[in-house]
Amino acid sequence: MHSHVFGRSLALFLSMGLVVGLSACGDNALPSGGQGGTDQSLSGEFAGSGASSQQSANEAWIAGFRQNHPQARISYDPSGSGAGVNAFLNGSTIWAGSDAPLSKSQIRQSEAICQDGTAFDLPVYATPIAVAYNLGDAGLNGPDRHLNMTPETIARIFSGKITNWKDPELARLNPGATLPDLPITVVHRSDKSGTTKSFVSYLHDAAGSAWPYAVGENWPNDLGQSAKGTAGVVMTMTQAQGTIGYADAAQTTSLGSVAVKVGNGWTPPSAKAAALVLDSARPSPDAVEPNRVVLDIDHTTDQAGAYPIMLISYDVACSVYRHDQDRSKARFAKAWLTYIVSEEGQRQAAANAGSAELSEAVRARVMASVKKIEVD
Repeated sequence: MHSHVFGRSLALFLSMGLVVGLSACGDNALPSGGQGGTDQSLSGEFAGSGASSQQSANEAWIAGFRQNHPQARISYDPSGSGAGVNAFLNGSTIWAGSDAPLSKSQIRQSEAICQDGTAFDLPVYATPIAVAYNLGDAGLNGPDRHLNMTPETIARIFSGKITNWKDPELARLNPGATLPDLPITVVHRSDKSGTTKSFVSYLHDAAGSAWPYAVGENWPNDLGQSAKGTAGVVMTMTQAQGTIGYADAAQTTSLGSVAVKVGNGWTPPSAKAAALVLDSARPSPDAVEPNRVVLDIDHTTDQAGAYPIMLISYDVACSVYRHDQDRSKARFAKAWLTYIVSEEGQRQAAANAGSAELSEAVRARVMASVKKIEVD
């Protein structure tokens, strides 16, 4: 209970953009393993911003990282993936959190803020995206309450083809549920969002012709209501019966969630089910620039118990930071990234944010890139 209260308090500080002090002790050697180093000389203020999905994980990472770095202060503004990458590209932050890999144009832009070469993106956080709904008055809310839906059914709801909870298709898929005669209100992100892109990518790959829209970070239609950030979407859903939206599963536990048709079964969102998909992710053939580690998810998997609607969130950094900048920025980036992708860092994020831990193989690939950050 004590750690839960601490995490919630720290989340408030982070969401207000305040600086959190990091404390502990150690020498000034850069890390070779999971603790992120014990560098007492690493001092100053180190700012990042970006994906709101990473906020709870950042609480855990800051709490762990501070035990080895007494002179550092770190802040993370959960402004959203698009805003975070823009802040990084204009030199306002040391790193960005993004729920979508860098685009080709963003890679080119990064040449202006990296001393040598371009920026790179690394997976640091993975989580199931819940298709969540508010049917509390019908007794269908709660972490163990699920409605079955095929990919095509989800696509028809979010494209406006299914508009009532008592629709015959929903009733057929859920014969034991008492569905209310209630309009469906779709809730989607208003801001440019990697969560949106991940969700739309799933519909594009798995729902076939039932999903008529292209993949992108902006929601593709004008249905329902929009809200900014993960917290905004969840708050909007909790305020009205009949709503349905998509968000980090760890943030939707007070709502009901969809069990997706996978193979011959139905799989609700969970870190364990998402990890099955994450473990089989393949390197993206589009990410050919040096040091990038971008993963492609198999949204059409038929593996029993797998949950294919998931978000892989990345951190963006430079291999060589500009020489006119304080060298401690590069040292911080290397120590920070080493810690958050370590076994300890991933375990802490999973405990605090309900995320799926990166596998040893993925962590090894990420660390090969982190070690190339130049600090001298």
